[in-house]
Amino acid sequence: MAKADLVFTRGPVFTVDPARTRATSLAVVGDRIAAVGHDEVRELVGPGTEVVDLTGKLLLPGFQDSHMHPVFAGVELAECDLTETVTVDDYLARIRAYADAHPDREWITGGGWSMESFEGGLPTRQLLDSVVPDRPVFLANRDHHGAWANTRALELAGITAATPDPADGRIEREPDGTPSGMLQEGATSLVGGMLPPSTQAELLAGLLRAQKLLHSLGITGWQDAMLGELGGRPDPSDAYLTAAGDGTLTARVTGALWWDRARGAEQIPELVARREKMRAGRFRATSVKIMQDGIAENFTAAMTSPYLDGCGCATANSGLSFIEPGALRGYVTELDALGFQVHFHALGDRAVREALDAIEAAVAANGHRGNRHHLAHLQVVHPEDLTRFAALGALANIQPLWAAHEPQMDDLTIPFLGPQRAAWQYPFGDLVRAGATLVAGSDWPVSSPDPLAGLHVAVNRRDPEADHDRIFYPEQRLDLSTALAAYTAGAAHVNGHDDAGSLRVGNLADLVVLDRDILTAPAEEIAQARVERTYVGGRLVHSV
Repeated sequence: MAKADLVFTRGPVFTVDPARTRATSLAVVGDRIAAVGHDEVRELVGPGTEVVDLTGKLLLPGFQDSHMHPVFAGVELAECDLTETVTVDDYLARIRAYADAHPDREWITGGGWSMESFEGGLPTRQLLDSVVPDRPVFLANRDHHGAWANTRALELAGITAATPDPADGRIEREPDGTPSGMLQEGATSLVGGMLPPSTQAELLAGLLRAQKLLHSLGITGWQDAMLGELGGRPDPSDAYLTAAGDGTLTARVTGALWWDRARGAEQIPELVARREKMRAGRFRATSVKIMQDGIAENFTAAMTSPYLDGCGCATANSGLSFIEPGALRGYVTELDALGFQVHFHALGDRAVREALDAIEAAVAANGHRGNRHHLAHLQVVHPEDLTRFAALGALANIQPLWAAHEPQMDDLTIPFLGPQRAAWQYPFGDLVRAGATLVAGSDWPVSSPDPLAGLHVAVNRRDPEADHDRIFYPEQRLDLSTALAAYTAGAAHVNGHDDAGSLRVGNLADLVVLDRDILTAPAEEIAQARVERTYVGGRLVHSV
């Protein structure tokens, strides 16, 4: 056998291979794993071999992310960033400072603010007017399902008391009907469509900025959950094609083409044409993203029973199904027949059921085609639907960081779901026990892309930064091996990278080295680990 280009020795090595989960050495030739084992792997060390001593450090398959928006996240990193703080005064200070530092900006854009910072989750235009009265301001909230606008932005968009709510969103209003400055879901497009579009150069810079950060977190591949135009945001597809074509895209990326919910099956031939066009280097767009509902915090997630009001009484609102369920079944059946993967946003239990019904219709019409359809977010899953994932081959796409007690959950969600339905939230353990395959992602920039933070919450059901010791439905905790599989083999599977995600001979040498063995450390210390090295195809793309 040829001498190795790269050898890791003196383990630990966690392979995510059920046939042999642990090893101490691994060898790489070219971009592939050539050997996994113990002392015998040292025989592949030659004069040109780079040897990495793992003593005290852990070698894993590279992490993958099954649902994120890195181009937009990378662009936002260069805009008005409101993450990492939760006080209104801090938000206003940051906005004022950004506006002062960028006097040439026609619009002040960015985001990352948290709903729990404001009474009822609703900021006002007057707050923004107090710091930027003369230019339009439009700031997405942390989950990107709503946006905060100042009076000037609303005026430019022509939004008044007489403006009707769009079918897929809501304009929050003052008592006399005047827009209050908060726009929900599809209503964000009323202002978002006015924004100066990001240039292709800005999108490409955002992608490369994001990729650098993701590699530093051990991420070697991802699924971009929205390729298309939405809410004034330009399509990031060309940024991927450019980077894939010139070799600057070092990650492996699967793209999900955005399904325009204002249209129907007539868009499917366009999706087919885009799929054929979007193949270059390490990038391909083989998935279609269908957003079936909204989010629980603004009462747009589709539920099987109504939300409660502040007094605990049932309201008339059960959320929004953005696509009529019968039509959804037809669309998914056609997409499945054409070999597309369907990537659902399904957050409420009714949306989950409607997505599973659509997959069931596709299976009935086309048979099991192995297209790896997946449901992302899964905040509320009705117990009757848990076993359907395995039966239909539907993958459970989880965002573990959300499964914790924090103000947005405790103040803006649980009281309006009620105790029974609240206990159906993020049922990771129940899904595993029901035979579902878990795949893990972050929904960055909605939440941190750090897999180690996600692993911590998946195992502990508690935010590593929390100032309390409450555990969020502890029966849904995962063991660390299962959680690691979701972030490696599971995510690689849903992303179509069958030769990645586990450390087997012949697989791609997509690897990450942590500064400690998290499998033997206390569970409450998982988030303290750090990535020291990341490799894609045997090439070092990050080191400290």
